[in-house]
Parts: sequence; structure tokens; C-alpha cells
Amino acid sequence: MSYPEWIETEEQLEDALSLPFPADVEAMEQLDGDLLLLGAGGKMGLTLAMLAKRASDDAGRRRRIVAVSRFSDQALIGRFEAAGIETVQADLLNRDELAGLPDSPNVIHMAARKFGTDGSAADTWAMNAYLPGMVAERFANSRIVGFSTGNVYAFSSVAAGGPTEDEPLAPVGEYGTSALARERIFTFFSQRNSTPMALLRLNYAIDLRYGVLVDLAQKIIEGQPVDISMSAVNIIWQRDANAACLRAFTDCSVPPFALNVTGPETLSVRWLATELGKRLGVEPLLVGEPQATALLSNAARCHQRYGYPTVNPLKLLDWAAHWVKRGGVTWAKPTKFLVRDGKF
Repeated sequence: MSYPEWIETEEQLEDALSLPFPADVEAMEQLDGDLLLLGAGGKMGLTLAMLAKRASDDAGRRRRIVAVSRFSDQALIGRFEAAGIETVQADLLNRDELAGLPDSPNVIHMAARKFGTDGSAADTWAMNAYLPGMVAERFANSRIVGFSTGNVYAFSSVAAGGPTEDEPLAPVGEYGTSALARERIFTFFSQRNSTPMALLRLNYAIDLRYGVLVDLAQKIIEGQPVDISMSAVNIIWQRDANAACLRAFTDCSVPPFALNVTGPETLSVRWLATELGKRLGVEPLLVGEPQATALLSNAARCHQRYGYPTVNPLKLLDWAAHWVKRGGVTWAKPTKFLVRDGKF
């Protein structure tokens, strides 16, 4: 199995983002029972479900894989079902609809809210702090892998390589604080009900339709200034983040197993912009003064347990520049990774 040299279409992209490697097949062979993905209509849901389906099929394990979302984009339902994944339309904050979901021994919690927090904080807290308690009660007898975020950490020294999972959590801003609340609520119910869980602190997944590199490439190609005050960043190919999620079921525990999910490199934003500019044939307009701190994570634990990412930053730069330069589909969902005041 291998990736194509260049990714030209969404079909090729989704195939690459759901490509099962032997360790993924082994993980799905070892996993018992069906798989339920909550909040699967977001950016990662489809390719994560596809990876689970492909790896399960390769392992010879027949299981239901069910994607749950409000599915405001009805066309997305057809894309899940074409991949052999069942879909359920539900508002997870509606207790009756949550109760009506199928039981499953394995649950992935992806439902969350980040953007718009600064103008509607109550909605963010409902999704990020209240809903996890509802989900933990409903699926108290399941294994739960929940997505968290690197935003639960304070900014750290670029020279230090980012905080590990054992370091204190001190988020900046209301979104990060609500994400910390999500972790605390999941931990409470994990301990109260003996529910094994894993919490994945992800930043930042790279899909060619969105992500840090697309944000930068679009600014460069449009001649917009790139603020390098946020001097460094971590990134990871979304397929590898998907794989870490599936493999984390083996590490679910009481209290929850915490895991930073990102690439091993601390990447200079100046360097990323410069390299993208070379590939795009455009000199980037860099503004701001690089700061000594940034939002970073140390993912050594993830790499030790699940292996290094299958795509390195240079290849991601090649793919992202090629995709944006040729006018590939993008989702207009900026990561806002340059934000330093925690307001999203």
C-alpha cells in the first residue's frame, strides 16, 4: 500500500485519508463489537469512518459502523452510505434522540464547537461540557474515545518542544476552558461508572481541503499578509490522526487515558510560509514578530505506542501547495491557528 505521488481529486484525497496500514487492520481485528461515531458530520468524520470500515473489512471483521450527526448537509449521508457506513440523523443535545441511538460497545465522541465561541459562548459550553456528560451517561457501558484539543494547554516555549500529557492544563480563552471542562466531565463519569475512556488532544490535522497549510497557502497565493507572531505549530496528516483514534481503543482506561495527537516536529510558521511560497511561486508577505511561545504539544507518547506519522511535513507541503495552486476544493473553514488571545 502506498500514497499517490500527487493528489488531484476529492476521491483520491478521501482514499488516501482512509488508507489502512497493517497496524490499523490489526487494531480493528482486535476490537470487539460495533462502532458508533457521534458528531460524524464534521471535518474528520467521513474519512475516520471509512478507515474503520476498510480496516475492519481487511481484518475480516464484520461490524456495524454507524455515523451520527444532524447532517445539515444531506448529500453527506449518501457519501457515508456509499462507503458502507450506516447513518443516523440526531440532535445529540436532545435527550430522547440520544437515548434512541443504537447501543454500541465502542463509541467515538467527535461532537464539539470551537468557532463562534467569542459571540455565543453558551452554545460552546453546551456542546463541549454539557453534552459529554449526557454521552457518558448514555454509553456508560461502552468504551469511549473522545476528541479533545491541544488548546487545553497553556502556550509553551518553542524551544522546549511542547507540553506532555503529564503537564498541567491551563487553557487560554473560553473555548480552551470549555474543552478542559469536557475532559473533566468525561473523567468524572469514567470514574463514577467505571467507563474506560481515552481523550485525544489533537492539533492540527491536515486535510487538503482545510488545515494549517491550506490557510497559509491561500493567504500567500492571494497576496494577504501572514502573521508569524504565532511562531511555531504542530501538524499531522489526518489519516494518521484517524489511525491514532482507532488504535486508542486498546488504551481506554479508568480514569481516561490522555494522548497528544500531532506530528513530532515543532515547525516554524516562517519556514512553512517560505516553503509554500517556493512551491506556489509567490513570495509570502510576512508580518509580525515571532514570539517565544506558541500553542504546541509533545506527542512522543503517541508515536511510541502507535508509530510515527506515515506522511512527513515536506510531503504535506508538496500536496497542499499543489492542491491550492490547481484550485482544488476547499471548505472555507480556517483553523485560526494564528490566534494568540484564545478568541475563536
